[in-house]
Amino acid sequence: MLMLLHRHGFWLLAAVMAVLPLLPLPDFWITQLNSIGLYALVSLGLVLLTGVAGLTSFGQAAFVGVGAYTAAFLAIKLGVSPWLTLLVGVALAVAVALVLGAITLRMSGHYLPLATIAWGLTIFYTISNMEWLGKYDGLLGVPPITLAGWPLSSGRGIYVLIWAFALAAALMVTHLLDSRPGRAIRALKNGTTMAEAMGISTLRYKLICFVLAAVLAAISGWLFAHFQRSVNPSPFGIHKGIEYLFMAVLGGVGHVWGAFVGAGVLKLVEDQLQVLLPKLLGSSGNFELIVFGLVLVGVLKYAPDGLWAFVVRRLPPAPRSRDWADAPKLPVRDKPARGELVLEVAALRKEFGGLVAVNDVSFSIRAGDIVGLIGPNSAGKSTTFNLISGVLALTRGAVRFRGTSVAGLPSREIARLGMSRTFQHVKMIPEMTVLENVALGGYLRSRSGSLKAMLRLDRAEERALFAEAESQLARIGMAAQMHALAGNLALGPQRLMEIARALCTDPSLLLLDEPAAGLRLKEKQALAEVLRQLKREGLSILLVEHDMDFVMGLTDRIVVMEFGTQLIEGTPEEVQASPVVRAAYLGTEH
Repeated sequence: MLMLLHRHGFWLLAAVMAVLPLLPLPDFWITQLNSIGLYALVSLGLVLLTGVAGLTSFGQAAFVGVGAYTAAFLAIKLGVSPWLTLLVGVALAVAVALVLGAITLRMSGHYLPLATIAWGLTIFYTISNMEWLGKYDGLLGVPPITLAGWPLSSGRGIYVLIWAFALAAALMVTHLLDSRPGRAIRALKNGTTMAEAMGISTLRYKLICFVLAAVLAAISGWLFAHFQRSVNPSPFGIHKGIEYLFMAVLGGVGHVWGAFVGAGVLKLVEDQLQVLLPKLLGSSGNFELIVFGLVLVGVLKYAPDGLWAFVVRRLPPAPRSRDWADAPKLPVRDKPARGELVLEVAALRKEFGGLVAVNDVSFSIRAGDIVGLIGPNSAGKSTTFNLISGVLALTRGAVRFRGTSVAGLPSREIARLGMSRTFQHVKMIPEMTVLENVALGGYLRSRSGSLKAMLRLDRAEERALFAEAESQLARIGMAAQMHALAGNLALGPQRLMEIARALCTDPSLLLLDEPAAGLRLKEKQALAEVLRQLKREGLSILLVEHDMDFVMGLTDRIVVMEFGTQLIEGTPEEVQASPVVRAAYLGTEH
């Protein structure tokens, strides 16, 4: 039964929604379902934008207004076909979203939500004060949509169109999230550092989410205009933007179907409260807003994942069908010949104001070498990693990777050249499976975009990505855990998963930041053997590690740092025999 719901649940829901208008339901309930479908479209965009990408917006109602007013003005004033007004409305919403997104999506923290409030108010008051848009009275007499010669002038007539758009949008967003660009979008919420290190342009995907949310809102506005047959500014104000966000949070802001649950619950409860509360309180007013505020506080405290999360807990998704056994191989990059100079670091320096974190560090790595970077805590090892990989900008010095200067390049461009890394503090997407997290590493080795993913035209490439991800997991002994949620793993397996993700990029140079931290003895021994095998294959490795037994038994050369400066570079034997190193670690030369 569960398998049937997972495989055919969408089509069962679509069949039920298609049958409802044929039943002898009162027109009132059809109208309610129409409103739920319109709300769900906007809320669905917020699931993608806020729940998945982590970008809070209070201004989606303004994009609904763009779609609605475009449809009304062109149809009433110029006699343009409703289907053409849809295209124009969507195009206008995309143009506005691109301009606003390019400005506001570079902001972070509380500045982004404040910016969405600002431009939401700007669009609302612009619409409200335009004489040619009817000011606060709006536009009346919007003609009905005609489909195959039939005017959809009744609630039952337009019902099918509203729900066709709503369900199609839900299916396409579901497809998008289960794809190469979808995994890139899901990586945004946990910060940009890891995503950029995998070669992902985070600003580009933020803009994609913003535009898609605007398009869904504009489609809802277009349908709203032809459903109501008139438009005025009141449904497109900031209060409505907050209400759309409340729907998404109530239903489950991280879940596609939470958009429908939130829209349905809010619409039905709102109508009941508008009747019940005046009777109880003895006076009229928007008392339901007070109730919704209290409910929102309760949801955020006791059900932060929304109502749909309760369904997910009882109907967890089935493991991904393993259909990639015969998938083609992903493309591989040309590797340097053994002994070829891969990385050259010269006089590296990083200043944070008056603090010098890294000062005059120089070393090189050749193909097939494993080089260790060691030193006491706060010696500047991870900062050096970040400078080499482009996470931090250099103050001074040079970094050359395979003969190309990478100083000043963003980390995604350095990753594109063939450098991959793990992090001192594990960076992953806990809501995704181990397999999906590792497949994120293959981003630069694949090409499918968002439209292709939504139309499900990327399946061959997806099978190749998952085949590569499983291969890398098997390489480090984690194939049996590939369907587990990454957030449920202990620290040691999470670090191994990060290494598999880095290997999935097909690197020429692998940077490992404390890879053995949290591993048990047997796991460390297995990891050391994996790294030796990579060395035999010609891969170059730079690692930071505090386990001296692990480092000494694995590396060809070691660079020792203290207080941001380079103390010594030599073989493990030379480093172990150095009194300078003993002084750095033990505080004495004796």
